[in-house]
Amino acid sequence: MTIRDVAREAGVGIKTVSRVINNEPNVAPATGERVRAVIAQLQWEPDSLASNLRRVHARTKSIGLLLGSVDNPFAATIHRAIEDVAAQHGVAVLASSLDEDPVREVSAVENFLRRKVDGLILTCSTGSQAYLSEILPEKVPVVFIDREPSDYIADVVRSDNFGGAAMGTRHLLGRGHRRIAGIFDKTGIWTAQQRKAGFLSALDEFEVDEGLRTVVDDVTTSAAAETVVQNLLSSPRPPTAIFSSQNLITVGVVRALRKLGRQHEVAVVGFDEIELGDLLDPGITVIAQHPARIGTIAAERMFQRLENRTSDAVHEAADLVSNVDLVIRGSGEIAPPLL
Repeated sequence: MTIRDVAREAGVGIKTVSRVINNEPNVAPATGERVRAVIAQLQWEPDSLASNLRRVHARTKSIGLLLGSVDNPFAATIHRAIEDVAAQHGVAVLASSLDEDPVREVSAVENFLRRKVDGLILTCSTGSQAYLSEILPEKVPVVFIDREPSDYIADVVRSDNFGGAAMGTRHLLGRGHRRIAGIFDKTGIWTAQQRKAGFLSALDEFEVDEGLRTVVDDVTTSAAAETVVQNLLSSPRPPTAIFSSQNLITVGVVRALRKLGRQHEVAVVGFDEIELGDLLDPGITVIAQHPARIGTIAAERMFQRLENRTSDAVHEAADLVSNVDLVIRGSGEIAPPLL
């Protein structure tokens, strides 16, 4: 049983429950009685999260970091960059994985708050982040990394996903490709949406016929990407080029092409680096993000917020965009067969 259950049963917000159990003012008598009745009925005992909601925030020299998956090289590089900045401030970083699960996201944030972290750096899932307005103590700053939140306003540090995807797709189009397949992550993920939009924008710009376009959504693992590519290349009109929207997908694409012996025939541009991608034959052309830069900017913004939390010096939420670069290595420069 949690404070959220009490709030739901009583038909009030979590902060109202917190005010009642801490005997704070500004709660109507009838509301207070209803909340206390629900507490008695559910036999709930306040925990540290409830006290977190009312405390005058004392620094604990720790921040919570929620990443997509701590074993993903992109996320791991962000993690290390944030740790390096935090260490300069004598602050510990508590990290957890999201695994694209909205329930796990809320649970991780609640666990961070139970440990009274000074701030949160979050990668968000496909759901709404409105819950933060209910459970987040005042003066606890939030910085989002990699993805924009939904229903919550805070600082965001991210790559130029739309522009990068459009740039990679234009590169393939410029080589003469028109039968291009785009392979994308879960449709609800903000970055996947942005990269898909950039891919389609470039195709529109070059007036590519709808019948020549292939879009595959909800590919979440390298194994799934490998199967997708094998199926695409065995179709009557296979693509001559592939745009891969994230690093795990690119790994699956490369494996499929090498198994089929077609790595020198089908062009590939991947969004984000893959390990040893420069050592393959051909090397993998990528849209390179800068995860270390993203982590550094996010951490610096967090400590800016912490140092100015009693003033309006950095009051406005910022959308901080890190540029991406086209890294040419060979796979994206393969020409279509007719050329």
